[in-house]
Formats: sequence, structure tokens, C-alpha cells
Amino acid sequence: MESPKGLEESVDLDSISNSQIEHLIDEWIHSERDRKILKRRLIDGICYEPLADEMDMSVRQIKNIVSKAEAKLFKHL
Repeated sequence: MESPKGLEESVDLDSISNSQIEHLIDEWIHSERDRKILKRRLIDGICYEPLADEMDMSVRQIKNIVSKAEAKLFKHL
């Protein structure tokens, strides 16, 4: 599984439970689409390309959404 880029440098995902990640996503990410993308990426571990296909978006769009949302989420840890 491809790990989220940049995230491992500042946050150890192994020390955060999936339920904690899901709670943060639900609390701080207001767009339903973005919440779904983040949960699929961070909790389910889906890589960018399959996620882009699933959401009918480009890989670049998915990466931008994940990057912005991660920055928002992990400042609340």
C-alpha cells in the first residue's frame, strides 16, 4: 500500500486508531465528497489511482483534496 505522502513525516499513523481518524474527518471535513475520499484513503488505504477511478476524478484532483484535508486534520491532533 502506498502511504500518504508527507503525512508520515509529521504524524505516526500507526499510533492513531481508525476510529480516531474517522472522528477527525467527520468533525473537521465539511464536504461529504472530501470525507468519503479521506476515509477511503486514510482508513481503507486505497491508492490514489483506484480512488480517482472510483470517484470519477483525476489523480491530481484526489491528491490535492487529500493534501489539503490532511493539513486541516492533522493540525488538530
